[in-house]
Order: sequence, then C-alpha cells, then structure tokens
Amino acid sequence: MSMVQADLVITNGGILTLDQDNNRAGSVAVKDGRITGIWQESEPPKNEVSITGQTQVIDLDGATLIPGFIDTHNHISAYARMKSFLNCSTPPNRNIADILSSVQKRCERTQKGEWINGFGYDDTMLEEARHITKEELDSVSPDHPIFISHISGHSAIANSLAFEKAGIDESVSDSQGGYFGRDDNGQLNGVIFESLAMERFTKKIPEPTKEDLLEQFDEAAQDYLAHGITMNTDSAVGMSGDAEKEIDVHMEASLRGINPMRSQLMIVHKLLQKNGLFGDYTAKQLDQELSDRSNGRVKLDSAKLFQDGSIQALTSALREPYYCDKQKSGQLFHDQKAFNEELADLHTRGFRIAIHGNGDRAIGSIIDGYAHALDAEPRADHRHRIEHVQTGTKQDIEKMGNLGVAGSFFINHVYYWGERHKRLFLGPDRASRISPLADAVEHNLLFTLHSDCPITPISPLFSVWAAVNRLTREGEVLGAEQRIDVVTALKSMTIYGAYLNFDEANAGSIEVGKRADFAVLEADPTKVDPKEIKDIKVQGTFVDGEMVYRKEGVVTE
Repeated sequence: MSMVQADLVITNGGILTLDQDNNRAGSVAVKDGRITGIWQESEPPKNEVSITGQTQVIDLDGATLIPGFIDTHNHISAYARMKSFLNCSTPPNRNIADILSSVQKRCERTQKGEWINGFGYDDTMLEEARHITKEELDSVSPDHPIFISHISGHSAIANSLAFEKAGIDESVSDSQGGYFGRDDNGQLNGVIFESLAMERFTKKIPEPTKEDLLEQFDEAAQDYLAHGITMNTDSAVGMSGDAEKEIDVHMEASLRGINPMRSQLMIVHKLLQKNGLFGDYTAKQLDQELSDRSNGRVKLDSAKLFQDGSIQALTSALREPYYCDKQKSGQLFHDQKAFNEELADLHTRGFRIAIHGNGDRAIGSIIDGYAHALDAEPRADHRHRIEHVQTGTKQDIEKMGNLGVAGSFFINHVYYWGERHKRLFLGPDRASRISPLADAVEHNLLFTLHSDCPITPISPLFSVWAAVNRLTREGEVLGAEQRIDVVTALKSMTIYGAYLNFDEANAGSIEVGKRADFAVLEADPTKVDPKEIKDIKVQGTFVDGEMVYRKEGVVTE
C-alpha cells in the first residue's frame, strides 16, 4: 500500500463529509490543494500517510470540519459598493425622521452637488409604514441628489434634484419593467419601482475608480470568508453601472488574491443580446474567456433574466391579488412570446439560464418558457434555474422537477419578512408556503439556499437555520410542514451547490480527489439544538488547502 502524500494534515476533528452516505471522519490529508486521504481515526495511521518537516499539521481540538459553503445567489459587487453607502435600515432607524436626520448629517459633510447614496430602508418597518417622499428628502438637502434603495432592491426613493439629474419630469411614462410612484394628485412622489426605472438614476451616479472598487471588494470578500464561503455566485453582473468595469474587478480581485473564493458570474441577459457586450458569444466562448482572464478562478454561471419583482414592493407577479391590495397582482416583466424567443436563443447558444421569479404567476411563466426551449431543442443536463421561488405551488415544483429545472430558494424571507407576508402581502395561507423546501425534496428537485446579500446578511448557517426551523422575527413557526432536516439543509449549501455549479466532481463534499475547500465550525450543526445553528461560529476557512480566514485564538497548528 503506497503512503498518502500530504502537505497539510487536519486532525482531531468531527468531520462531516456530506458525501452520498453522509460518512463522518476524524482526520484528513491534503496535497497540492486536493484531498488525498480521509480516516475515521482522530489522527491518520502513521503507516498510511507521509508527514515530513514541511507538512503542516492542524489540530482542530474537537471542532467540526465541513465542506466549504457555496452561496449560489448573492450580489457581492453591490454589497462591496454599499460599504460606503448610508445605512437607512430598520433597525437602527425607527422612523422617517431618523432616516432624514442621517441623510442631513451625510449632506453636511459632503460637497454640494455630489450624490448621497443610501440603502436598506423598508417602508413596512418604519413607524409611519409608508415611503419617504421626495419633498421630505428635499427638506434636508435640495443641493445634493439623493438616491436611497429599498431593502428589497426592487424600489428606491429620490429627491427632486436626483429626478432632475436623471432627466425625469412629470411627463415620464411607465414601462413594463419599471414605473414611478405618484401622489393622490398624480404627481411624482419620489418612489421608483424596478430596474428599468431605477437605472435611469444609477447611470447618473459617478462610478468609483477600479482601485476603489477593489478595495471595497477586499472588505466584502473578507466578510464572506469569515462565514465559511469558498464558492460564490454574483447573480446580476451588468444590471446597472459599467458592466466591463464590474467584470474587470472580478478578474483583478481573483488574480491578486483579493478574493480567494471561486466565483461564478450570472451575466444579465441584455449583455448577451444582439447589440450587447457579449452579443455574438456562445456560452462556451464566454466561459472560456472569463476562465482564461482569471486563471480559472472565475467562471460563467448563467444568463440572468427577471420575470417579476419583489413581494415587498408589490411588484411580484401573483396568480391571485395581494392580500393588502386586491387591486394589485404584480406584472410580468416580459410578454410570453418574446420571453420564449429569448430563452430559446440563449438555450440554443448553450447558456444555462437563471431567471428571477418570486410570484407564482412569474414562476409559471418561467416554467412555460423553459418548456418551450426544451421542446425545440432537448438538452438532458441543462440545469436551468429559477431564483427565489418564493410562492411556487406544489404543482409548480413538480413541473420544475419534471423539466430538470433547479431552484435556488431565498429562505431568509421566512425570518425577515414572514409576519408581513402573513399580515400584509400574501395572507396566512400563501405565507405559510413561501420557500417550499419540503415540496422540493419530495419531487427530487435540485435546490440550494441563498442569502441574496445585501438584501439579507451573508451567513450560510443562518440560511440553514431558517430552513430547519422556519422561525419568524417574532418566533412563530411559519409553515412547519415545509421544514427540512439539518443534513439536507447543509447539503443545499455545499454539495447541492456544487451540482448546481456543474462542479460536483471537485467540490461540495469531503472526498478523496476533491478540492480541499473547508469550513471549520465551533460546533456540529447536526448535534446542537436546531435553534442554535445560526449562532455557531466559523473558526476557519480553507480554499485549496490554504487557510484564508482564521478566527483569532482558534485553529491551532
């Protein structure tokens, strides 16, 4: 028997391999970034592994080693940029006056004429339970254009100067992918809904330099690594701003080691259309270009589309009206015929497709679009995706499974918006079914969980906790029948994510031959009280066998 070669040996741990048989182990060896040996014993037998003076030996002292987390849908580029934005969230802000006070203070130390950017306000969490108006923003500064994005990412508020800078006056008309709020007199009130309307403002906001963006990206990547993430998907590259610069930042961050994680990019579909930046590319060509430019660290994930908006903004397309407003049921962003044609084109060019669908009417439309593309050109292992899948019915989930369409579920909604879905947006019956994970398990759906950061904080263990417990902010269990077990939840953020990324041969479980991408946890999520999972601390993160994050005072050599 030949000796296992190792430049890293990890001992004395509780190792959850999350392989097909859910094996557990006590020690593991790594050579050149790949796993070379796994043993049940806390230390590998001396006659089975070659340990030299150059071998690094790490004693976990009983901590738990699991595969590195894979977050399949978030917005790390946007999160990085928001590091410098004004925090308008609730908490800490309780009411409109709190936000206006913060805006005024930022204006006082900002040169007149420069933009004030804020994020995170939530009208339904404020004491007034309404949107801020442009007149209220004008009252704290008429001399700075102000743009504050909603926590959903699907609406915003702006002041009069921002409207002027964007070239928008009372004559503006609404479109299918974006519209403007108006007061009782039909005048613009400062609220902006959806991307086609919002981008008219964001395109006027000066772009940071590439070096500034890289510095911000460094901070963001460190936050992700501190939560055990080793592979990450930026899920709307090119949605607003300079797409080429955004992609360049991803390349530079990977090449310089600023971002040690492997990255997957969802490229917004407009860049793949005939006159877009990559209009004449096949998926294979674009993936190869991204890989070549990043030494294999950045890959193409998919073509990204949106077919509706946000439940919180009442812009998701539902089959039945909103609980709080029987006159609204949202709208589809694309007419079905044109939608089908675009999906068929992308499918034919080899792209995996990922489509945002929160409302059940949008989910149904997406399923129909995929069925149309697959009927015209069958492809067995396409792994097309639906993003969020908030209100998918049992029938929708079954159809997804039959077509081989995967789901990436925004499970954190249960905690952050569960009560308001029940009381305001969806009503008790539909709210109890949001993120129907048990249905996904029943119908053998390939699925993952995600944070949608910065919409909710980055934390895979929080998402696992939410899937297992389905607890709301107020401690209510929302839809107990849709809870899943801990191991399945962990797999949805590890090996299932690797499958979704076409990378199951290299990542997602601790098996000989796979990459040594690990997270070290202070406790075993399968052995603690399920309600404590979100509080487990990440002690260390490894990518390719290199420790890229270490919590101070833990993980010893």
